[in-house]
Amino acid sequence: MPGEQGVTAFILMIIELGMEYDVARRIREEIPAVKEVHVTYGEYDIVAKIVVGNLKELDEVVTKIRGMPGVKSTTTLISSGS
Repeated sequence: MPGEQGVTAFILMIIELGMEYDVARRIREEIPAVKEVHVTYGEYDIVAKIVVGNLKELDEVVTKIRGMPGVKSTTTLISSGS
């Protein structure tokens, strides 16, 4: 069942022009819950995979990412576990 192993989410980010790799590096280095970070082309500039124990922890991670310099906006997708 979803939630038994924690919460997996994907955070899609729009980043200030030219700051994509700096933001990706900071996310990777500063947030242990981040399991993968990818700089991408298209509507979103960075996609990060997050694994946390519960929704409160996810909220803390999202809040930290949204407060980072260069992050313009985020969209969070919570995995159903399948």
